[in-house]
Amino acid sequence: MIFRAAVLLLCCATGLLRGEQVRYDNYRVFEVTIATQKQLEAFQYLEQFPDGYLFWESPVQTNMKINIVVPPHKYAEFDELAANLAVAHRLRIPNLQQLIDDESPPRKHRRAFGWEDYQTLEDMYTWIDEKVAENPSVVSVQTIGQSYEGRDMKAVKISYKAGNPGVFIESNIHAREWITSATVTWVMNEFLTSNDPNVRQLAENYDWYILPVVNPDGLNYTKTTNRMWRKNRYPHSVLCYGVDMNRNFPGHWMEGGASAVPCTDTYAGPQAGSEIETQNIMNYFVSVKDNIHAYLSFHSYGQYILFPYGHQNAEYSENYYDMMEMGEASAVAIYRRNGTAYEFGTTADVLYIASGSSPDWAHGTHGTPVAATFEFRDNGFYGFILPATQIIPNAMEVLDGLVAFFSKGKEIGYFTV
Repeated sequence: MIFRAAVLLLCCATGLLRGEQVRYDNYRVFEVTIATQKQLEAFQYLEQFPDGYLFWESPVQTNMKINIVVPPHKYAEFDELAANLAVAHRLRIPNLQQLIDDESPPRKHRRAFGWEDYQTLEDMYTWIDEKVAENPSVVSVQTIGQSYEGRDMKAVKISYKAGNPGVFIESNIHAREWITSATVTWVMNEFLTSNDPNVRQLAENYDWYILPVVNPDGLNYTKTTNRMWRKNRYPHSVLCYGVDMNRNFPGHWMEGGASAVPCTDTYAGPQAGSEIETQNIMNYFVSVKDNIHAYLSFHSYGQYILFPYGHQNAEYSENYYDMMEMGEASAVAIYRRNGTAYEFGTTADVLYIASGSSPDWAHGTHGTPVAATFEFRDNGFYGFILPATQIIPNAMEVLDGLVAFFSKGKEIGYFTV
């Protein structure tokens, strides 16, 4: 009986069972600063055998900060652990469930599609189909494959004229990062409706290849079962579901900042490109890559613009300084809108070691000239649970950043055909 109960608890923790919505009442989120090798090893061990803890970032190196979700029955244990390791930490979120409840308050009446709420996959797909019907000469959509659970993966192309350089955007590769697909659909709508001359120049002088949700199973799971789910939903072990698809791409796969343990959030899969969703993204990208001048991946959170490479420090692309110029221009434009401060640099330099990401694969394996990851709001107060009231402010400053990013790139010789 004890064994059965333990298995059920583990199944619930790892996402094997479906049922009622997972709740995080009185779960606390602590920011922990890892300063020593001993601290790093301790938290790496805890990540592999979490027993109720959740890691929002994987502990991959010293001199980094991570956020750990601590359940109520682990308060005392966590305090003792932090004291024994002499680890600096501070409380970021006192009650995670309260943030989840406040993120999208229930409404008495269903609204039309918009950006005051986070939308479901089905609602986003319906809205996209409507945009295609309204703008058939500009917008097209195709299904590039199905997910493991059989959901469509859709690619939208926005093209106002022939001969434009192409920009590839993928979004929501991490299921819990709802702000990414909300932002990209808002940007798409601006490309179709805005009268701002800067937006019109951006919209009409590039071909946009946009994958709004590349992890449809994971997104659906965050809506129905566990708001904190990150990975896809493939059952790679008896008790643990999912692969972190942004650690699953070929090219420096499993060369740092990724896990070989299936139960961890940064599990990179049994081999590079193992996931059907990853394969669908790669196949579609390869089919259009001759026209792609930039690959952008939308994520949250942290407020960063990140460039290749992530697998090790001091590994820079030949056009590193060019991309840094674009990143600086973008960060300045984002700040001017609302005072939101973004850092920019390589993934390994300004964030942490991470291998197997999609921008690194596009840039390093296929030679896409420009590749970047945009990590949206915020810098930790809400984390992944960004209130719906921030969707439009976030999207507006991101669009400002894109205008500046591509303007600077064109100025220094990129995005020409």
